[in-house]
Amino acid sequence: MSTCLGLYVENNVIKYAKVSKDNDNIKIDSFGIKFYDKLNEAIKQVIEETYSYKTPISINLSNEQYNYFYLFSLLNKKDMQNVVNTEFESICYDNSVNKDAFETRYVLVNDLEDKEKVKAIHVSANKADIAKKEQQLEGYRIASETPIGTSIANLIDDKINENVLIVNIEEKTTITTIVDKKILNIETIEDGAAQILSNISVKENSYSKAYEICKNSTIYTQEGKDLQYEENEYLDDIMPTLYNIVTSVRKVVDQSLNRIDKIYLTGTASVINNIDIYFQEYLKDIKCEILKPYFINNIQTKINVKDYIEVNSAIALALDGVGQGLKGLNFKKETLMDKLPEWLTMDVGGKSGKTSKLASKLNIRLDMNFNEKLTAGEIGLIRIAVGILMLILIYSGISMFLNKEIQNKNDEIQKATQEVNTQIAKINTDTTQLRNNTSKYKSMIQRLEDLTSKTQEKNRRKNAIPTLLNQIMYVIPKGVQITSIQNTSGDTIVINAQSYNYEQLGYFKAKIKEDDILLNVVSNSGERQGQTGLIKTVIEGSLPIG
Repeated sequence: MSTCLGLYVENNVIKYAKVSKDNDNIKIDSFGIKFYDKLNEAIKQVIEETYSYKTPISINLSNEQYNYFYLFSLLNKKDMQNVVNTEFESICYDNSVNKDAFETRYVLVNDLEDKEKVKAIHVSANKADIAKKEQQLEGYRIASETPIGTSIANLIDDKINENVLIVNIEEKTTITTIVDKKILNIETIEDGAAQILSNISVKENSYSKAYEICKNSTIYTQEGKDLQYEENEYLDDIMPTLYNIVTSVRKVVDQSLNRIDKIYLTGTASVINNIDIYFQEYLKDIKCEILKPYFINNIQTKINVKDYIEVNSAIALALDGVGQGLKGLNFKKETLMDKLPEWLTMDVGGKSGKTSKLASKLNIRLDMNFNEKLTAGEIGLIRIAVGILMLILIYSGISMFLNKEIQNKNDEIQKATQEVNTQIAKINTDTTQLRNNTSKYKSMIQRLEDLTSKTQEKNRRKNAIPTLLNQIMYVIPKGVQITSIQNTSGDTIVINAQSYNYEQLGYFKAKIKEDDILLNVVSNSGERQGQTGLIKTVIEGSLPIG
C-alpha cells in the first residue's frame, strides 16, 4: 500500500489530505484546512495531526509558468529536448530574464491539428521559490513537487471519454483543458479566490472568517433575481471576480477546436453556493458542475462529500505522490535517499526500541580477530563486496567508452555546424546585395505613401462617429443608460453608463469588445451609488478605424 500526504500551500491557507492507495482502491485517511500566520508551524501541526512523520509529502509549485512548443514527431528524444531548451531560452531572452534562474520540465502530447507534430507542455518555476518551499519542509520526506494545473486532472476518471475543462479557483485560477483523456492546455489567470478573500478580510479583519462567509454566501441567479441584492453585503466583493473568471472560461471554450462536453469547478471559490448555476447561466450549452473526486463513491464514510471537495487540490497532489498523474513534471530532484528501498530509510532503534532491517543486515562483527578463521557468512560478505567492486569497474569502463563516443559525435556536429554557418554567410552576402538594389524603390514608395496618408486620414474619420452610435444602439441592453459619450483625444472614446445590475453592464462591455465596436476596451469595476442602487461605470476604447 502506498501513502502520501498532499499539501496545497498558498498565502494564509494550507489544505492537506492524506491518501492511501492499494491497487485500484483509494482511501482518504485524513484531510482539512488551516489558516496560518507562520507556515512552518502550520506544517508541523498538520504532520502531527495526520501522523505523517515518515510519510512522503507531495506539494504544489508556486508561480509556475506554462509554455507550449510544437516539434516534429520524427525527432529523437535528445533533439526534442534541444529544441525545447532553445525555444525556452528565446522566451527568456525576449523577456530579459535569466534562464538559469528557472527549473523546467515538459511532457509531450499529440498535436490534434497536425499528426506529424507533437506538442510540448513546458512548465518553468523559479529555483528560489522551489528552494524556499523545500526549506520550509526540511526534515520531512518530499516525494513530489508538481504544478496544480496538471495534478488537478487526477480527480477525473480516465475511463470516461469526455472533453472537459477543470476550472480550479484557488489563489489564482487555472483552466485545464482535457481532450481525449489527455491534458491539452493549461491557462492561468490572475483573478481568483485570493481577491475575494482579501476584499472580505479587509472588512472582517480575519482570513478564516472571510472563508466562512464565502461558504455561507449564495449567488443570486436569473431565476432568483427578484431577491433583494442587499441580502448579502459581500456579493460586491465576490461577483466582479467571478464574472472575470467566467468570461475567461467562455473565451477558452470559444477558442477550443474541440467540443467541450463538461466544465468542472473546484478550488476555494467552489464553496460559494450556486456557483455552478451561475456558470451554467453563462455557458448554457455546456454542463457545469462541482468537481467530485471520481473515487469518492467508494469511500465508506459519513463525512459530507462537500468537505472533501474543499481540499480537492491537496487530494490531487497526494495522488501524484502515490503514482498517478503525468510523469515527468516532478520538480523534486531525486536524491540518493529517494532511490533507496523503504526498509533502508527506517529509523534505527526508534521510540519503540526496535531495530530496523538495515541495522540487522549491517550487524557485522567489527571487533573480530583477523587471526580467526572466517565464518561462512563473512566469506559471503567478502564475495559480495568483490562483486560490487567488479560492477563498479565495469560500469566505469562502459562510461568512459560512452563518453568517448559522445565526444566524437560532438566533433561531427561542430564540423557540420561550421559548414552550415559558411552557407549562411553566403546567403547573408546575397541578401545584402538585394537590399542595396531595392533601396531606390523604397524612397519612391515612401513618397507615394506620404501623398496618400493625408487623404486616408480624412476619409477614415468621415463616418466613424455615426457608425459608432448606430452600433451602440443595436447592442445596448435594456436597463443600461448611457449618460455621455466623449471623444476625448484622437481615436479615444469614453462612454459613461449606468444600470442596476452588474450583469447588464458586463454584457454591454462584452458586446462592445466582441463586436469590435471599440478596440482595446477597458472599464472600471463599477460603483454603486448610495440609496439609488445605480451602478455607474466608465468604458474606454479606441475607434476601429484605419
